[in-house]
Amino acid sequence: MSGSAGDEARPRIALIGTLDTKGPEIAYVRDRLRSLGTEPVVIDSGILGAPVGIEADISREDVALAGGHTLAQARDAGSRGAAVEIMQAGVRGVCTRLWAQGTLSGVLCLGGAEGAQIGAAGMHALPLGVPKVILSPSASGRRPFAPFVGESDVVVMHSVVDILGLNPIARSVYDNAVGAIVGMVRTAGKAVGALQAGTVGVTMLGQTTPGVNRLSAELARAGFEPVVFHANGVGGPAMERLAEEGALAGIVDYTVSELANSVMDGIHATGPDRLRVAGRLGLPQVVVPGCADFFNQGAPVPEAYRDRPFYYHNPTATLVRLTHAEMEQLGRLLAERLNEATGPVLVLAPCGGFSLAGVKGGALYDPVGDDILIDALDGELRSDITLERFDTDVNDSRFATTVAERFIALMGGERAH
Repeated sequence: MSGSAGDEARPRIALIGTLDTKGPEIAYVRDRLRSLGTEPVVIDSGILGAPVGIEADISREDVALAGGHTLAQARDAGSRGAAVEIMQAGVRGVCTRLWAQGTLSGVLCLGGAEGAQIGAAGMHALPLGVPKVILSPSASGRRPFAPFVGESDVVVMHSVVDILGLNPIARSVYDNAVGAIVGMVRTAGKAVGALQAGTVGVTMLGQTTPGVNRLSAELARAGFEPVVFHANGVGGPAMERLAEEGALAGIVDYTVSELANSVMDGIHATGPDRLRVAGRLGLPQVVVPGCADFFNQGAPVPEAYRDRPFYYHNPTATLVRLTHAEMEQLGRLLAERLNEATGPVLVLAPCGGFSLAGVKGGALYDPVGDDILIDALDGELRSDITLERFDTDVNDSRFATTVAERFIALMGGERAH
């Protein structure tokens, strides 16, 4: 296994579960993993009762200690949620230790809502590309998946039946989960490390797709490798996490709608680090206010926003226009975060519209609002950060080509193919 040590003939798979409530089921999966030529490492993430029908390779006591607590402290935490957080820290510590030791090829977790979230914490701490599978009855319906998937490449399977008992239906589902993780570690399972020096992170939404397609083509023509992230509240942070891991040489933040969502608490909102990571790392970055004219809501649009211009994007998403006051607030926020950068930064602003729906004739067209954001951003930027204005819209091929040219110059010119 490249990048994940362990016996190549028998790759080691962390098998996470609460052995007090799911012992027989974990034992069945352990045996199936062994039968397919892998070596499971059973990690007990339980808190209260004693393990049933199986002995852990890494006990719950050791799990708690790996997170800096004792099991007694988890049991006396005062609430189930607080206890789960302690065990999440423990599983995270165990998984990162196994990975650092070169003794881990993949992770499989069986659990309900809390058990799956405990296992997910360990998965999120591992590099992109390391096989990760969660099997849970909570992986269905209208439940949020962020606690399971996070910003990583976690595969989430619905168990259909509760993870309680061994019956023909349960065995069939467990066998599929085992087959999935074994197939991954056998045929793939390569962790993403440092990519080529010309790898570039790019953000995009459907409303900036034409521009990003042209940008990507121009970057590739110049010898760079664009990696496009969907700016949906997860894509931007995922890009920045990879930047922290040394996988990106620079960033073209072509689509900053996640910041607009953060101003309005939209469904694509992100945390306080968004648009700060590249600057903190000193990476070259070109920033475009793509999709800065709207925030994302469900469909139909909530009653509170029906007096605003909005665009019905698809059966689950409506794009709602920001007011002039909100555009000014967003412009100041963008400047505040970019001003912290330690590396080269360039801002390119398309005055003809920030999105497909924001151009003349579009449902979100408001040139006055766009100008307010650009003026607020320009007025608050450090004097050494240049903002260039263009009369075209964000998807104009000439503008996208210019963005590529500016980034290439920021990186020191074209790269040899």
